Amino acid sequence: MRFLAALLDSSVRIPVLGVRIGLDPILGLWPIWGDLLAAALALVIVYDAWRLGAAPRILILMLLNIAIDTIIGFIPIVGDIFDVAWRASTRNLRLINLEPAMV
Repeated sequence: MRFLAALLDSSVRIPVLGVRIGLDPILGLWPIWGDLLAAALALVIVYDAWRLGAAPRILILMLLNIAIDTIIGFIPIVGDIFDVAWRASTRNLRLINLEPAMV
């Protein structure tokens, strides 16, 4: 799960800007289909969390993170910038790690 989240959210460093981006914003450059592919990859993390017994409330929050990322990602340019900042997969990993404290 950590590998996939890093791949989607922070696998490449942009030297001039000092920002890390992943496949999610890169795929988002391909209108609609790229965002859907990124969402499908992010759903693998949700599936793994479900398999590991994450609480339903956590799974719903994870799905909401992906939905927000995908829907706003459909907006040209704004969606690509949002993808860099939102990092849905990293947020979802935090939800999994914080789950015992949140229940």
